[in-house]
Amino acid sequence: MFDSLMKKFRGVFEGIAKRGVLSEKDLSSAMEDLKKSLLDADVHYDAANAFVDEIRENAIGAQIHKALSPSEQLTKIVYKSLTDILGGNSKPIELDGSPAMIMLVGLQGSGKTTTSVKLAKHIKEKMGRSPMVVGVDFNRPAALDQLSIFAKQYNIASYTERAKSAVEAVKRAKEQARNNNNDVIIIDTAGRLHVDTELMNELKELKSAYSPSEILLVIDSMIGRDAVNVAKEFDSLLDLNGFILTKLDSDARGGAALSLYKTIGKPVKFAGVGEKGDAFEQFYPDRMASRILDLGDVMTLIERAQENYDQKEAERLEKKLKKNEFDIEDFLAQIQQIKKLGSLESILSFMPGFSAIKGKLKGLTPPDKELRKIEAIIGSMTRQERQAPNIINGNRRKRIATGSGTSVNDVNKFLKSFDDMKKLMKSLPKSGFSGLGIPKLR
Repeated sequence: MFDSLMKKFRGVFEGIAKRGVLSEKDLSSAMEDLKKSLLDADVHYDAANAFVDEIRENAIGAQIHKALSPSEQLTKIVYKSLTDILGGNSKPIELDGSPAMIMLVGLQGSGKTTTSVKLAKHIKEKMGRSPMVVGVDFNRPAALDQLSIFAKQYNIASYTERAKSAVEAVKRAKEQARNNNNDVIIIDTAGRLHVDTELMNELKELKSAYSPSEILLVIDSMIGRDAVNVAKEFDSLLDLNGFILTKLDSDARGGAALSLYKTIGKPVKFAGVGEKGDAFEQFYPDRMASRILDLGDVMTLIERAQENYDQKEAERLEKKLKKNEFDIEDFLAQIQQIKKLGSLESILSFMPGFSAIKGKLKGLTPPDKELRKIEAIIGSMTRQERQAPNIINGNRRKRIATGSGTSVNDVNKFLKSFDDMKKLMKSLPKSGFSGLGIPKLR
């Protein structure tokens, strides 16, 4: 996420770090470099200008702390400006009405249908509501079937019956929602390949008929600064409440995320960060700014961990990691929870300084087939061997290989990878949380 922008920002700060004092000339040079980095990242010109102007204004009025280096001073100022350009404070969705209604709009291919189910899942699990998704895309082949199948997969109520109009379909869906005690309706509207009159008239009719508490534009992050033009068209006709960015995990540049709030004045409220139903996050500008500056996002990581971990077990594990006492038995006990959090690389991406070690992590996360092999190897070890792998000599390795249906070479590679992983964990910044990976056999 935002890899290219992160590298360019880091280059600017490394250049400043070589100077003992932050002069006005150094600041101007840094501003030009930061602006160029933003434009290269496909950030809209107006947003890039606003960002640089705010940094310059804050830098001039800032009190210089002797305890901070020039690089640290600039990082602090840029962090605040990045947070501002991304929206300032996180903006929650409003769920007014009975049932509350949310309308998702956007161009074809933006990911509205899958996003509607992800949003419903979020509302159900995080807000304790009972949502229903309603499909009114009667033009795209299999759109209604796609919505129904995806909703069933995550146990979300859906209404996907055809009607003579989108307004009529929502009317029927409201009746069903009341009968089923669904208190939130999410409307998956029809998309088009471009903004057109027919599409907009349908959306305006829906807005006029039902006055949804939220109208959210779903935008593919990969379109960069073009997101601003699309957003302006929709906002001028519908008065949007905000945006949902899809494919943010694949966006190496960050143009859309960094352009929308400053140019449109409406916040990004959610972000899709993967294909699965739970790969969906509330958008926190301060946390996103921290990620871009390679300062980590430990709060989001902790929230993810809390959702998947038993608290006492997590505390026990963290203590062992801090003392470098984590053993193979702990690894086996935690392996399933770790899989829920994602790969080693995805976990560590939330840690401060991640970009500096990213290259060392390639290939550490294995496919499911290899994971099963690792579990078989661990399952063939005695408890003593799991707790003290250094006692595993040649004879023990042969026994473990035979018992797990693997080769001695597989056992050797696992033990070496596990040892390498422990060394890597020990070298990570002490940030209050440690991520785990799964050693690779090949």
